[in-house]
Amino acid sequence: MSNAFTDDRLKEECGVLGIYTPEQDAARIAFFGLFALQHRGQESAGIAVSDGSRVRMHRGMGLVNQVFGPGELEQLPGHLAVGHTRYSTTGASVLRNAQPIYCQSQVGEIAVAHNGNLINARELRIELEAEGEHFETTNDSEIIARILIRNIEKGPEAAVREVMKRARGAYSCTALTPRCLIGFRDPSGIRPLVAGRHGDGYMIASETCAFGPVGGTPEWELDAGEMVIIDSNGMRISKGHQKEPGGMCLFEFIYFARPDSVMYETLLYSARERMGMQLAREHECDADIVVPVPDSGIPAALGYSKVSKIPFREGMTKSRYIHRTFIAPDQQLRELGVRMKLTPLIDHIKHQRVVLVDDSIVRGTTTKQIVKMMFDCGAREVHVRITAPPIKFPCFYGIDMASKGELASSRMTVDELCKEIGATSLGFLSEEGAVASVGRSTDNFCLACFNGKYPIPVPGDMTKLAFENPPVTGEMAAVVGGQPKLIRES
Repeated sequence: MSNAFTDDRLKEECGVLGIYTPEQDAARIAFFGLFALQHRGQESAGIAVSDGSRVRMHRGMGLVNQVFGPGELEQLPGHLAVGHTRYSTTGASVLRNAQPIYCQSQVGEIAVAHNGNLINARELRIELEAEGEHFETTNDSEIIARILIRNIEKGPEAAVREVMKRARGAYSCTALTPRCLIGFRDPSGIRPLVAGRHGDGYMIASETCAFGPVGGTPEWELDAGEMVIIDSNGMRISKGHQKEPGGMCLFEFIYFARPDSVMYETLLYSARERMGMQLAREHECDADIVVPVPDSGIPAALGYSKVSKIPFREGMTKSRYIHRTFIAPDQQLRELGVRMKLTPLIDHIKHQRVVLVDDSIVRGTTTKQIVKMMFDCGAREVHVRITAPPIKFPCFYGIDMASKGELASSRMTVDELCKEIGATSLGFLSEEGAVASVGRSTDNFCLACFNGKYPIPVPGDMTKLAFENPPVTGEMAAVVGGQPKLIRES
């Protein structure tokens, strides 16, 4: 499946979910919970369940509602579930790499959903293969699953501690055994994870926004190196590893997480509005209207308008129905670029001096097309204001980002980039301004893509498709534990 309407925006990561309910409808609850996490990944989706004795799973390529219908959910009875929405950061976007990852051994079975990226995946895979493990996928998440299943006899806490002892990088995970639900977060705490209640049961999710739609209540934001264990005895929080340098990815606050989520006790919508306010202080502008790039630019544009006293005005609408498609556009449609997703409101833009507020510039091609669209609609000036600092370094912790040479701010000065995108002026929010807008200190965040200071050392040979040579082909079950549906992939 290809995304025919590609742009150069940062790609989402993954969403993970866990459900423990006294009823036998964990899969149905997980299904609706995954809708709230769809923004974190649209390549594939999956749910694994347990009825207390066996693990069943279904996963497939596409959006949640493309992968699951009533028939698939009926095949997944159980009171425990883990779910996943994926955007690939290690391993190709094919069925064998869809999650949750299922592993079975003489001591039992497990299903694991993972958000993040291991930076020592190659080293660990070589070690585990030498120890007799056989891998069925080409992603790094299976490494976590196999370490867990090899140690699960010692208890869930001991198994998670072994993962934290050996794995390096970013990983927020939910895991399922026949009788236990586990959630854990890496010692640097780069990716988010929250635990709470769901009726008489419990719930784990990447973001708090997943709780409300299914009647859950978030109660505990896992700290770096923490784990949550949920079983018939209830929910308990344990320390798996001492906290290490790092912190939450700042892009969760700028762009990735939903604006109605809460992280670090901060509503993200409010944080983004404050970023816009600070952006107005750092980069003043004489203009007629403030226009957001929907949707992530809206709260920041409102903040910019509030401080600058320049009226807020919507200048474009976003199609809600341009997602991933099997049908590629022809060259003429492809050249229209962002106009497949964004339709300008010409009467709002014509003859205006526009402050255009967006969350980030990666390669610069999308911003260039939007700026051109503004001028084509009759704008007199277009002043671009960005709520992220300049992105100069690639991410190795779970964001599918361009290489350093492809990053516009790595290759060009601000003035050069302004000329490249065709804007009247260009201003980025400072690192200090972005961090202050969240209300935490700098050491609470990973800022590596802005300043190149990677909290976890990164090997020089890391690539997304590290395990794709030779490629794996053959048949694979989309359902595990029940009647398998075989899907041939190549």
